[in-house]
Amino acid sequence: MRHGSYRFVASFLVIPLALYAIFVISPFVQAFYYSLTDWTGISPKFEFVGLENFQTLARDTVFRQALGHNVILLIGVPLITIFLALVFAYLLNVGGRSNSAGVQGVRGNGFYKLAFFMPQVLSVPVIAVIWSVVMTSTDNGLANTVTKKLGIGTSQYLASPDIALYCVMWVMIWGSVGFYLVLFNAAMSGIPKDIFEAAIIDGAGRFATFYRITLPLLWDTIQTAWVYLAILALDAYALVAVMTAGPGGPDNATQVMGLQIADNGFQYGRAGYASAMGVVLFFLTLLIATVMLRATRRDRIEY
Repeated sequence: MRHGSYRFVASFLVIPLALYAIFVISPFVQAFYYSLTDWTGISPKFEFVGLENFQTLARDTVFRQALGHNVILLIGVPLITIFLALVFAYLLNVGGRSNSAGVQGVRGNGFYKLAFFMPQVLSVPVIAVIWSVVMTSTDNGLANTVTKKLGIGTSQYLASPDIALYCVMWVMIWGSVGFYLVLFNAAMSGIPKDIFEAAIIDGAGRFATFYRITLPLLWDTIQTAWVYLAILALDAYALVAVMTAGPGGPDNATQVMGLQIADNGFQYGRAGYASAMGVVLFFLTLLIATVMLRATRRDRIEY
């Protein structure tokens, strides 16, 4: 009877596992193989070159630049996005005044949730086009018009090698905060309001309540968000490709690994070399996810 039930369950898993092996596992294996060849991406003939692509990659200054830019995004995007999303979600849930009904959220929190989530209904290329127009370097651009009115002056934004990457980072954060605000809001909604009320009665302020109660109870959700945002930071191809000149400019100031993979694979006809970059990106993503999950591991708090 037990073996029969196993066969019954296995019959439902065969097709999904087969599809996963064909469309997920197989491309990874092929990428590993092509990274050891000089395949152009078009020609059916190619030669096995061993680790030559990886040796060339170690000497590639543009790829090292791209890797450094991804590291900057990897640090800035998760930290700022999670901080802003947590603060806004906390204010929406328990930021209002306490009254006889208990701890309340801010008035109109439903509208704020909708407003923050709005960027999620836009595709990444649309967001990139909108912000590239806002950040145009002309004096009549929206961003420069506002800064001139404030007496700050104008800036080149995406045309400046010094700040172009940080402009891209800002757009990534702007487009991500709304989703994680909703995620943290849903997690906070599951925390009994009695806990917050007891803390306030005991004299805890808003900051202490946030730091001592909210953060520990949301740690599993924060950990998951951190990993997903880290992966997002490593995959900034679409924004860079649409927003920046070149793309990847000016002067390679916004080059990222995803853009280098696309350029070498589709523009320069170096699919084997691009596959080597993809392999490096795969192991880097795996390493970062593992390190983050281990570094942020804490004992689960029950309530």
